[in-house]
Amino acid sequence: MGELSSGLQHKINSATDLKSVVRTMKAMAAANISQYEMAVSALDDYYETIQLGLVAYFHSNQINSKAVNYSTVNKTTSLGKVGFIAIGSDQGLVGKFNDALVSHLLNTMNTLPGEKRVWAIGERIQTHLSSLNIPLEQPFALPNSINAVTGLVTSLLQEIEALQQTNELSALHIVFNRSLPNAKYETCTQKVLPLDSEWQQKLTVTRWPSRCLPQLLTDTKRTFSALIGEYLFTTLYKACTESLASENASRLTAMQRAEKNIEELQTELSRQFHRQRQQGIDEELSDLVSGFEALSDE
Repeated sequence: MGELSSGLQHKINSATDLKSVVRTMKAMAAANISQYEMAVSALDDYYETIQLGLVAYFHSNQINSKAVNYSTVNKTTSLGKVGFIAIGSDQGLVGKFNDALVSHLLNTMNTLPGEKRVWAIGERIQTHLSSLNIPLEQPFALPNSINAVTGLVTSLLQEIEALQQTNELSALHIVFNRSLPNAKYETCTQKVLPLDSEWQQKLTVTRWPSRCLPQLLTDTKRTFSALIGEYLFTTLYKACTESLASENASRLTAMQRAEKNIEELQTELSRQFHRQRQQGIDEELSDLVSGFEALSDE
C-alpha cells in the first residue's frame, strides 16, 4: 500500500510540474498574440494606403496593362517554375497548425500546372515536407519576434528578384494560416506574382474614397517602382505576421486544452490517492480492533 501511495504521489507531483509549464507557455502565447495582432492591425492601414497609391497611379496615367505588367518588366516568363512560400512553425504544441498548412499546400500545388519550387519557413513544416519527398529551396529561419520579420521579408524579396532576373520564376503564391477572432485561424493561399492585367483590373475598378482625385507630382516610373516594392514587401510582411499570430493562437488553444486535461488528471489522481489512503487507514483500524478483541477473549 505504501508503494502504491508513493507512486500516486509521484504522478501528482509530475502533473503539477507539467501544469506549471503549460501555464507559462499559455501566458507567453497570449502575450505574443497581442503584439502580432497589433502589428497586423497597424499594417492593414498601410496596406490600404499602398493599394490606393496604385489606384491613383493607374487612374492618372490611363496606360494599358502591358505597360504596367510587373512580371514583364521583371523578366518573369511562363517558362519559369511556380513558387510557393509556406509559413509554418519552429515549435510544436500547436495542434493541427502545420498539418492543415501542408494539406492545403499540396492541394494548391496539384491544381496548378508546371514545375514547382517551395520555400518552407519553419523547422516543423520543413521536416514534414521533407518526409513527403518534396524538394525544398533555401531554408529561411522563422522570426521569433516582430522585429525579425523585416529581415525575413527582405531576404525573400532578394531571392525572388534573383530568380526573376534569370527567368526561373513564373508565379509566386504564399500559403499561410490567417488569424481569425477568438484565437482561431484559417489556411489560405495568396497570389503574389505575377502582377498582371487581372491584378491591375481589380485595382482600377476601385473607386477613389473622396471627390478630390489624386495627381502624381513625381516621375511616374519611379513612383510605380516604389509602390510595387512597397506592395510586395507589405504583402509578405502581412502574411508572415498573420501566420505568427495564428501560430500563437493555436498554441494558446492547445495549452488551454492541455491545462484542462491536466486538471482532470490531477482530480482523478487525488481521488485515487485519498481512496488508497483511506483504505490503508481502514485496514489498520481493522487490525487494531481484531487485535483488541483477541486480547479481550484471552
